[in-house]
Amino acid sequence: AVGGVDTAPGPWRPWRFRMSNDVWGTPVVDGDLLYVTSFEVHALDVGSGRRQFKTRDVAWAMAVAGGRIHASDGPTLYALDGKDGSERWRLQTDAWVYSLKVDRGTVVTGTRGGGIQAWEAANGEKLWETSGAQTDFETPESGPAVHDGTVYAWKDARLLALDARTGAERWSYPVGDAASCGGVPVRVSPAADGQLYVSAGPRVLSVDIASGHVRWHFEAPAVFLSPPAFAPGPAVTGGGVYLADYLGTVYALDATTGKDRWRIATESRQSIEPVLVADGNVHVGSGSALYTLDAVTGTPKWRFAAGGEVVGAPVVADGRLHFGSADHVLYTLDASGGQLRWKLATGGEITGSPVARRGVVYACSKDRCVYALDAVKGTATGRAAGR
Repeated sequence: AVGGVDTAPGPWRPWRFRMSNDVWGTPVVDGDLLYVTSFEVHALDVGSGRRQFKTRDVAWAMAVAGGRIHASDGPTLYALDGKDGSERWRLQTDAWVYSLKVDRGTVVTGTRGGGIQAWEAANGEKLWETSGAQTDFETPESGPAVHDGTVYAWKDARLLALDARTGAERWSYPVGDAASCGGVPVRVSPAADGQLYVSAGPRVLSVDIASGHVRWHFEAPAVFLSPPAFAPGPAVTGGGVYLADYLGTVYALDATTGKDRWRIATESRQSIEPVLVADGNVHVGSGSALYTLDAVTGTPKWRFAAGGEVVGAPVVADGRLHFGSADHVLYTLDASGGQLRWKLATGGEITGSPVARRGVVYACSKDRCVYALDAVKGTATGRAAGR
């Protein structure tokens, strides 16, 4: 099992790695390494769980891209080699970094007090910065988004699309201030159909990514805490835009017209994660239950009750659905029927979202452990925890 999952197809075994400090967030898998933040960044071998290196620095925010770990301890931004953890570059940001994203060789940070900065990922050179943006909400999820060479930011009651390399404004749209957006942050989802789907309080907008032209907008009675989820294809096969408001009402909107095809009530939903659309199903963590609806008709298929709030976003892979809960348990269900396949009781709340790769599920827990489990069988070693 030392050589990694691919090179040792035989005796791979589930593993767990215990940190000396709390872990947070979602693990990142890149090649043969799994990266997790626990004050420091730890890099673990996906096959054996052995630690390859750990960094010296706190990483409140981290993004892995282009063979580098980009991270911030707050006032400092730094980049490390993804293979051995050696430092590539480091700089002072002049303000506390609360949000960090990487796209196409550009690092985009949001700093407290309304700053947005863009940096060259290879050497840390500052490309541009702006101020007075995103000032109402300073959380990792509500920070500036970057996708396909464009940064999306909320400034002066407008949604801005900026060139990621130059900061030049491509377009802007008067989305409104925090009060007109229901006191919740604007969330964006760039989609493969060339549209940017935006949730702005109780409104959903479809904006052309290239021109900023608004194709449609939809108004709901309650605010949306999470970004829209886009599924490609015609509505008859489950294509469309899906999202849930804070009351737990799930909406299916026609991607072309914005008309709602159906809306179904679940239970009160504090999650900021988007709903998950996969294989013609819409999976929604609301409260302490996971609901699965038919994407075409909205017909509820099943509901699975966990023992605590659903944490993070569920993930679907190979017909199985994995999700964590505040009841300390990682659950694996049959994605179409909702039957429990296995569950793992940990010593703390699951943090972030699980990650599924190549038949393995990775999850972090507040018991300071990272777990790697067989996606089909769980621990599969006969222990009670794996049953």
